[in-house]
Amino acid sequence: ECVSGCVCPAGLYDDGRGGCVEQKDCPCSHNNQWYSSGEKIKVGCNTCTCQKGTWSCSEQICYGTCMIYGSGHYITFDGKFYDFDGSCEYVATQDFCGDNNSSGSFSIITENVPCGTTGVTCSKAIKIFLGVKLKLENKDYREIQRDVGDDVRYWNRTVGLYLVIEASNGVMLIWDKKTTVFIKLTPDFKGKVCGLCGNFDGKSNNDFTTRSGLQETSALKFGNSWKQSSMCPDATTEIKPCDIKPHRKSWAEKECSIIQSEVFKICHSKVDPKPFYEACVHDACSCDSGGDCECFCSAVAAYAQECTKAEACVFWRTPDICPIFCDYYN
Repeated sequence: ECVSGCVCPAGLYDDGRGGCVEQKDCPCSHNNQWYSSGEKIKVGCNTCTCQKGTWSCSEQICYGTCMIYGSGHYITFDGKFYDFDGSCEYVATQDFCGDNNSSGSFSIITENVPCGTTGVTCSKAIKIFLGVKLKLENKDYREIQRDVGDDVRYWNRTVGLYLVIEASNGVMLIWDKKTTVFIKLTPDFKGKVCGLCGNFDGKSNNDFTTRSGLQETSALKFGNSWKQSSMCPDATTEIKPCDIKPHRKSWAEKECSIIQSEVFKICHSKVDPKPFYEACVHDACSCDSGGDCECFCSAVAAYAQECTKAEACVFWRTPDICPIFCDYYN
């Protein structure tokens, strides 16, 4: 925000960039970037306009998105980024929570299995319970059973690389037919869901709420509480594949450096690249039984997706780096 400073003549304000301006022309700062008066930016689903050095934002309630990708990486509805490598079926999100434990409307389960030889796990299949039960696996989906009399309807469509399942109750699932899934919920579910994707209440510091309602600081204890079967062993340690396979580390770091490079420069001030880079190196080290490039590409695509949400569209794919045959997908 502009301040009157001794370097500026009376009636003018220091703009923070070495110049003096009238108050109406004061710039605004966001993520260490300056924006001129009148400029607009998107923050989530809201538009903010710079006015006399302060931001004026619309106040729409935004859809929530949870992302599960690669070797056990999670970004909750409220933006908490964490890793969890458990080999079992887990509740990704549901509205059978707390006092509402018997009268929810949906549940989404992720089936995590080991990928590679280091012990990390990936989401192999997704089950959706909406009154109708769907299973997404092996690049396709099928209807397993339908409960009589339930009025939740759903639609499916293919959009580019993704299969989209959209239900009439405000639940949407977007799947890349590999190891990445986006779960989107309407604002009606704010604060009413639970599971590995958190509670969607706008605060990330309470996302590690266990099935029994306790607040945890450990991703392991939190994740284990949401397993579907007590027969599965608990995950007991955080797996560090680059320590187990050190010969892959330099290759992984070299490949994943694209996330921190000039290619994504437009996005760095909008979405912190550090956790995505670390997740990429983790995945590139762990995919040691085939699928090297697939793991790397999924990790970079996850960052590119977050950049797109922040209105920093990056064209990072090339004929040599994770090419996509657009004519085929179109």
